[in-house]
Amino acid sequence: MLDQLTICAIATSPGMGAIATIRLSGEKAIEIADSVFQSTKSNKSLTDQKPNTLHFGSISDGTELIDEVVVSIFRAPHSFTGEDVIEISCHGSVYIQQRILQLLITKGARMALPGEFTQRAFLNGKMDLSQAEAVADLIASTNRAAQKVAINQMRGGFSSELKNLRGELLHFIAMIELELDFSEEDVEFADRKQLKRLVSKIEEILRKLKNSFQLGNVIKNGIPVAIIGDTNVGKSTLLNALLNEEKAIVSDIHGTTRDVIEDVVNIHGTAFRFFDTAGIRETTDEIETLGIERSYNKLDQATVVILVVDTKNDFTTVFGRIVKIRKRLAGQHLIIAANKVDRGLPETIAKLKEMPLLANEKLVFIAAKLKTNLDELILEMQQAVSLDSISEDAVIVTNVRHFEALTRAYESIERVQLGLENLISGDFLAQDIRECLLYLGEITGEISNDEILGHIFKNFCIGK
Repeated sequence: MLDQLTICAIATSPGMGAIATIRLSGEKAIEIADSVFQSTKSNKSLTDQKPNTLHFGSISDGTELIDEVVVSIFRAPHSFTGEDVIEISCHGSVYIQQRILQLLITKGARMALPGEFTQRAFLNGKMDLSQAEAVADLIASTNRAAQKVAINQMRGGFSSELKNLRGELLHFIAMIELELDFSEEDVEFADRKQLKRLVSKIEEILRKLKNSFQLGNVIKNGIPVAIIGDTNVGKSTLLNALLNEEKAIVSDIHGTTRDVIEDVVNIHGTAFRFFDTAGIRETTDEIETLGIERSYNKLDQATVVILVVDTKNDFTTVFGRIVKIRKRLAGQHLIIAANKVDRGLPETIAKLKEMPLLANEKLVFIAAKLKTNLDELILEMQQAVSLDSISEDAVIVTNVRHFEALTRAYESIERVQLGLENLISGDFLAQDIRECLLYLGEITGEISNDEILGHIFKNFCIGK
């Protein structure tokens, strides 16, 4: 897949800024840059300069000065791609960026494809496939937890775990296949007791990795929070207060919100995906009924459920709604947001304070319109998932492709364990171990094909 042409692209964000970076990678990267660059302080060409050095000068098209720039030199194999790499830091004018790109192309470079720099890093052995995908995750990270996980994966934390598993399995499959070569002599090279212990350990590790995807998906896409409650209790007002904008229409008319309103916001380094749902009540309106059904669907999908209740109502009504929502939950964290506390009935507020809470339940008194106690509500949302407790070296699966491969590897290792218990022959054990190795190898790219690689790298930005 790797051609020998030198590629170029703008590596910084599109548009105008103070500074832009243009990247070249390939066998002729230094030569091409040298043909358009003139050093201010040295008569030496870039090809004669030491690696990992910076050089101030100008880029010209013939006699026409385009810009004053700083050129960085990285020589193979000690570069991001494993090839000779040049990075040109120029002024951020879109016109200047395009002129320099066009000039480099006329000198023999070609435009890079999406993700082609990272793809070359993978193909040149600078990183494995899961590390390459972590580069894209790091660029796209919108919160502290996502950044932590991506950094760990990019450094090889996830890859190291998988390589250790593959290494141990490869040893045993070699022993089992050696037995098959001497099948007529009835010898056993692979210690079955030792293999059982290994398979049990691998099954446990794969199970934990596979199950971590639920948390990983939350980290990557934001904690799903469903704001639910009766009509006119202040759900939309609360959403607007949390987002700090008028996202949802607020009205005293019952049934104003008829569909789910969704938005993502980063609060104190944690991404929350809020769903403002239609108010729950008995209605004959067909459209509002559909909205209420969607409210319950979002409740089922949420990690955190904020049940907004109106303290202006009597306690019996409020408690009745709490009980109904409790019955609908399946392990989610429930935060009861007792709203309009500035105007609430003293008796209702007092009884809510005395109300016993179940496990995974919290009670917060708020006034959404006045933004009273919103910090306390946000703190309870953060503590419900505890993303801040994730360590720097935590191995958490955030990629759907990895999750699918781990699921299949787990199923394969389960068959190995079942086969050992039933004393099946070595050739069947070897087949299931090979399958497990195949799926683990797909994650790191030790086993890959052009179609998979093309699909992965096409989703990268150009220049990375």
